[in-house]
Amino acid sequence: MGAVSIAHRNHRAGAARGAPGRRRYNGRRAGGEAIIAGGSDPPHLNPLPMMSIRTLRPSPGPVERYFDFAAVGTSYRREALGGVTTFLAMVYILFVNPTILGAAGMDHGALFTATACATIVGCVLMALVARYPVAVAPSMGLNAYFAYSVVLGMGIPWQTALVGVLLSGVIFVLITVLRLRGMIIDAIPEDLKMACACGIGLFIAFIGFKEAGIVVADKATLVTLGNLGSAGAMLAIFGLLVAVVLMVRRVPGAIFFAMAATSALGIALGEIHAPSSWLSAPPSLKPLFGTALGEIWRNPAALLTKNMAVIVFTFLFVEFFDSAGTLIAVTSKAGLLKNNHMERMERALLSDSTAIVCASIIGTSPTNSYIESTTGVASGARTGFSTLVVAALFAAALFFSPLLDVVTPQVTAPALIIVGVFMVSMLGHIQWQKFEIAVPAFVTMIMMPLTYSIADGIALGLVLYPITMVFAGRWREVHPAMYALLAVFALYFTL
Repeated sequence: MGAVSIAHRNHRAGAARGAPGRRRYNGRRAGGEAIIAGGSDPPHLNPLPMMSIRTLRPSPGPVERYFDFAAVGTSYRREALGGVTTFLAMVYILFVNPTILGAAGMDHGALFTATACATIVGCVLMALVARYPVAVAPSMGLNAYFAYSVVLGMGIPWQTALVGVLLSGVIFVLITVLRLRGMIIDAIPEDLKMACACGIGLFIAFIGFKEAGIVVADKATLVTLGNLGSAGAMLAIFGLLVAVVLMVRRVPGAIFFAMAATSALGIALGEIHAPSSWLSAPPSLKPLFGTALGEIWRNPAALLTKNMAVIVFTFLFVEFFDSAGTLIAVTSKAGLLKNNHMERMERALLSDSTAIVCASIIGTSPTNSYIESTTGVASGARTGFSTLVVAALFAAALFFSPLLDVVTPQVTAPALIIVGVFMVSMLGHIQWQKFEIAVPAFVTMIMMPLTYSIADGIALGLVLYPITMVFAGRWREVHPAMYALLAVFALYFTL
């Protein structure tokens, strides 16, 4: 019997005996307790001479308990709002990724489905295993490296490139399971990590300017300013200006809305053909799904080449440090770090690495944690439930594949440029005043767009860093692994 029923029974018993025994209501204590003050009932008739009734609250359900809503002070409403905000901030990848990887000869429709499926799998893993408000999707930067450097630059078939993605994911899983994260993080200088992020940003932005027609090839100067009066360039410039204004005004989903506005303008001007329909069944994954596994069976010799080793190393390098940096940034903003430590870092990295393996089998470039998750955190997201919301929204977006027809390179170019700006913001963390650090950092950064290869930029930086540190008299500060990498990449460039 509940406390309220017992109190009501005693109250009625007291009333039947007369006023002296009647219990009266004396108000509430702070915190919502109702006070029932008693009279002079005999002990055997009054088993509860004074009792308090606390305000009854519904007990948390299994979902709230699993994600520990109470500990972080969140609710379904806040998590849902955070998930929607994160989705709007990153949904552009659903259209940008097929455009970039399509340059490698992969099927656009299948890439749309693969991008959505890889995102759904990554988000579900992060939500249920790590329980963090961090969304996972195909990485901007690594998709460009996959298409433009590996496939178009090295001439490696995209099927073989997917094998490189698979191998990097498997190694990432092993690093996480064997708890080698700390050793690897300590081996690579922080300045080179920052320079790598900045270089990828410059590389992505350069591709964006090229796709927009703002920068074009030139025999005399290699590149030059394009015809800004052309319809394509003007459309891209319009999209870029809209994105910048919305970003400055801190509008959630700024990149997505800028792409939508650019597509609408293109349709209105007749530069882009309107889609024949808005909804359809998701395109088949058959052209891509399982290709990586089949390629290993058909062409195992491709795994033993020098180029494959470089591809896997580059994928792994960017995946690992980008993932760790993003996870720390998002959880820090959410106030989930305790003594500058992530309680479930290993689970988060395991989710990220497993998602990469799944993405390679599905048929897309490596996935990674998305810094856009910070927008969801700013809207209230604190747990993995918000990441489940993101996964659900990407599942719904699968039925909007006809919109791919209106997302041209001029529409996606502003997204590449804006993402490049985000990544180059790490520039201020590099120790430019120390020349022995500035030179390898600068070379790492600038050589990525100049050589059209993220791998070459990273390798050149890893070669230069030990050399400059030795001649600066700081050789003891260099991790032994850096000297080994110097020897490996020196051989790579000379053989």
